[in-house]
Amino acid sequence: MDTSKRVRTRFAPSPTGFMHIGNLRTALFAYIIAKKYDGDFILRIEDTDRERYVDGAVDKIYETLRACGLKWDEGPDIGGPVGPYIQSERMGTYKQYAEQLIESGHAYRCFCTKERLDELHRQQQEQKVSNMVYDRHCLGLSEEEQQRLLDEGVPYVIRQKMPTEGTTTFKDILYGDITVENALLEDQILIKADGMPTYNFANVIDDHLMGITHVVRGNEYLSSAPKYNLLYQAFGWDVPEYIHVEHIMRDAQHKLSKRDGDAYFGDFTDKGFYIPAIINYIALLGWAPKGENEIFSLEELVREFDISGLSKAPAIFDIAKMTAINAEHLQKRLTHDEFKKLALPYIRQSCKREDIDIDVLVDAVQPRTKLFTDIPEMVDFIDKMPEYSTELYTSKKMKTNPQTALEALKLILPVLEAVDEWNTEKIHEAVFAEIERVGVKNGWMLYPLRIALSGKALTPGGGIELADILGKEETLSRINDAINKLSE
Repeated sequence: MDTSKRVRTRFAPSPTGFMHIGNLRTALFAYIIAKKYDGDFILRIEDTDRERYVDGAVDKIYETLRACGLKWDEGPDIGGPVGPYIQSERMGTYKQYAEQLIESGHAYRCFCTKERLDELHRQQQEQKVSNMVYDRHCLGLSEEEQQRLLDEGVPYVIRQKMPTEGTTTFKDILYGDITVENALLEDQILIKADGMPTYNFANVIDDHLMGITHVVRGNEYLSSAPKYNLLYQAFGWDVPEYIHVEHIMRDAQHKLSKRDGDAYFGDFTDKGFYIPAIINYIALLGWAPKGENEIFSLEELVREFDISGLSKAPAIFDIAKMTAINAEHLQKRLTHDEFKKLALPYIRQSCKREDIDIDVLVDAVQPRTKLFTDIPEMVDFIDKMPEYSTELYTSKKMKTNPQTALEALKLILPVLEAVDEWNTEKIHEAVFAEIERVGVKNGWMLYPLRIALSGKALTPGGGIELADILGKEETLSRINDAINKLSE
């Protein structure tokens, strides 16, 4: 990878909806490469496809990139030396470059109607032509004929004139040199009949004028790269370095698709994923770090990233692995206060009580949280004891049943009543002293306590932590209720 001149990458999304995971990964890799080499990351909005334009999508792009920490150095909202950074605001730029190509013999006007093109396509299908391309009908029009059509106001497009002999070779950092036969290349449209540039033309012009040195995009654009190179050559411009990244797959046969759901960034935040963990995981989709560690912050990704770690094999999206990475971030990477700030809205969905020690609850919840959306159900017993069957007291592992649970709770009630300083340490001392006095296994007494206080088999913390969270009065009340329930 050439870094002899200042590295400039860009993310150029179309505002056609919410941010797809594949697009976000492209933005991430472009950002990381720029920051790795102290370069510039540019945001450009490619909004020339007006039919698919979605109101509010530009704001959603800003919102998503900011949430992910992908701060751009130049862009529509902050400006920069090579703006404007919205394609529709650069409309006066593209036509003049297309006209320049006509003058140099690298492009021509095509006046063919849709009906003629449809008929040509039908005939090629009937003849089973293997390479169905435009037949260059308008390339042979005389200057006089072209002028007549222009004077009559006949709509036209501008097509790139491809070489028909020889080959074109382009270099990709990941794939190496790729050579294609020029005879297979169609005379692609550069300027549409409405005067709007096509994507393939506008992004070449914009990348050059914005000084983009490295282009990161999905490998679905590999087939277009020769056409880009021929445009650069026609203008006599330097060709940027290409990095075509592989598809993200739902499974071995199918790409991760918007139609299948769970393909948008917002889908995952809605499901309780932590944004830095999302970024961490999608960086691993097509890139492998050198060591064993796979848990990274964005800053660590920038430091660790190496182009040689990119893979040419499609990446399989694994929700289980993504969840495991998320759990690692939530449980081990966040401080108590960081986790508390993020978890509190989820806690308050089902736990409204203000008289509990929220910090004790957070300490109990954090080591058990894989997704933020786990939390409401985890803590819903605090406000209201759920209905439960006494069979919940039966545990083969703890060697407990409703009868032993009743015995254990009757022993533990006076012990807890006698605790003056109500905190985890003092409750622990009192309960374990009673366990030692009676001569039973820890679980024999602690498991019934947990069920009595929560009515649930799975809780954030054991019986002692729950007692501290609930407070003395509520703890004693629930144990009394449990004794009555077991005595019926």
